[in-house]
Amino acid sequence: MTTKEVANKWAEHCRTGRWDLAHQELYAPNCVSLEMEGAGMPNQRAEGMEAIAEKGKQWSAMVEEFHGAEIEGPLVAGNHFTASMKMDITMKGQPRKIDEEVCVFRVENGKIVSEQFFYPIG
Repeated sequence: MTTKEVANKWAEHCRTGRWDLAHQELYAPNCVSLEMEGAGMPNQRAEGMEAIAEKGKQWSAMVEEFHGAEIEGPLVAGNHFTASMKMDITMKGQPRKIDEEVCVFRVENGKIVSEQFFYPIG
């Protein structure tokens, strides 16, 4: 797949809340996932599918209810793509809110090899 095809498929899966399917189909076995420093995630850096799956489980454990996601993009440049994501979410012990972030991905040989997320902290 081209970077544009990977990006469009990623966005399609995320719009329907199927991050698990995106990981299974689109990510390289040795991919790296980076969260922002100070984000409160136990694993700021996850390397490999098993570690990324565990990071996803940890995030899901903090969620009380997921109400939906809006994806703008993707925008493709060479072997990178980016998109903005707005998640309508209720985290445990917190009021319902809209979380906004920018997602940046690198693609090699038709698979996502790195992802990094940027969002407000605090």
